[in-house]
Amino acid sequence: MLKPLPIKTTLTLLSFSLLFFLFPQLSFASNEVHLIDLTTHWFGYASLILFAVSYFFVIAEEEIHMRKSKPVMLAAGIIWALIAVIYAQQPVEYHHTAEVMIRHNLLEYAELFLFLLAAMTYINTMGERGVFDALRSWLVNQGFSLRTIFWLTGLLAFFISPIADNLTTALLMATVAMAVGGNNTKFVAIACINIVVAANAGGAFSPFGDITTLMVWQKGLVAFEQFFLLFIPSVVNWLVPAVILSMAVGKGNPEITTEKAALKSGAVTVIILFLLTITMAVCAHNFLHIPPVIGMMTGLGILKVYGYFIKVRDKRELQMMGNTHTAMSVEGVSQQQPFNIFQQLERAEWDTLMFFYGIILSVGGLGTIGYLTLGSELMYGDLGATNANVLVGVLSAIIDNIPVMFAVLSMMPAMDHGQWLLVTLTAGVGGSMLSIGSAAGVAVMGQARGVYTFFAHLKWIWAIALGYGASIWIHLWLNSALFDNVPVIP
Repeated sequence: MLKPLPIKTTLTLLSFSLLFFLFPQLSFASNEVHLIDLTTHWFGYASLILFAVSYFFVIAEEEIHMRKSKPVMLAAGIIWALIAVIYAQQPVEYHHTAEVMIRHNLLEYAELFLFLLAAMTYINTMGERGVFDALRSWLVNQGFSLRTIFWLTGLLAFFISPIADNLTTALLMATVAMAVGGNNTKFVAIACINIVVAANAGGAFSPFGDITTLMVWQKGLVAFEQFFLLFIPSVVNWLVPAVILSMAVGKGNPEITTEKAALKSGAVTVIILFLLTITMAVCAHNFLHIPPVIGMMTGLGILKVYGYFIKVRDKRELQMMGNTHTAMSVEGVSQQQPFNIFQQLERAEWDTLMFFYGIILSVGGLGTIGYLTLGSELMYGDLGATNANVLVGVLSAIIDNIPVMFAVLSMMPAMDHGQWLLVTLTAGVGGSMLSIGSAAGVAVMGQARGVYTFFAHLKWIWAIALGYGASIWIHLWLNSALFDNVPVIP
């Protein structure tokens, strides 16, 4: 006899059924829009101020301890409410403009959200299976000198970030630097700067290395294999400041520790499945011409099925060890629990995912008002594509590369492949110039609080800027065949 569905599940199913039967028009909104230039309207100025204020709170997150998603989500809701009010006062053909534009931005967000959710779940699962702990333990126990650790953490950050993303990689390598450096705050600060620069540079030549590269790839503006044309410029972007920073690292040796970490069962299989999932995402986009998120979500489904077998094996091992609930509570045995894939889903960076919602909807709202068109004319019309794309990197250091890149993608300036690769590079590595310019920098500031700080990073901005400029020149020279016209920076 079948069990009745739980009340909560039944209510959820009924709610979705009502949406389809009572509101079928939700799926058939017209794509035709009539836009009004509101850039000089008081409401347009108010929306700009609102977004600027919300982003001020994002930048001040480390000081005021308010999660960055909260202000931008609120700003997005208010901006779109004001847009809807303005368009509701227009003739009837304008009434659905806000609805259509919101749906367009929500589709952009949905693809990004699901892609990142799958990737984050894999990263969390590898962490739970001890993959990152084993790597960190090996590095700490080898007895390397401080200078060797400096170069190794930078090198690993550069080559891991294209797969695991720059944020996760920076946090992992920063943990190694802190464990090795101990009380040597000078080494820890310099190593963290090197790690942030390396992680951002490594993420710039892979669709999976940074949110900005992922957005460019999903838009179909740069093919998967074309990202690797940025490999040498990315190497230069990291190596120039790394060589300068290494001169400030002492030649001492840290204390050898006895830290041990072992891989849990299934760890290697999870790594293989992650690589398979990335391959499926690439194939879905390149060969089947469907969104890469389909490949990622299929891979997540495979991981969830494999997670079931890990859970069964964990339960069997715990039973063999005698780790019953009674034994744990009475004898004080470690409360090890069987693997649960949904716990790894819960551990996703939900604040970051909601932050992306607020940013995409807010910037999309400003685009509907007309500010992105205005910005495109000012930057790409007056300055020219090359100078505008170089400026994008500078703005990424001050504001953050995600809203800047989304704004560029919303503007959709007419550019050749060389220019799209240039803006991908500058948006990816430009944030390295300031510690607040990238998610990797902000995360490491929180992890090495009081040691790797805004001003510690600012001290070396000149060296990082040299790498930024050198990487741009290398790209312009090395990939000159991709430009319609040979770009020249005055």
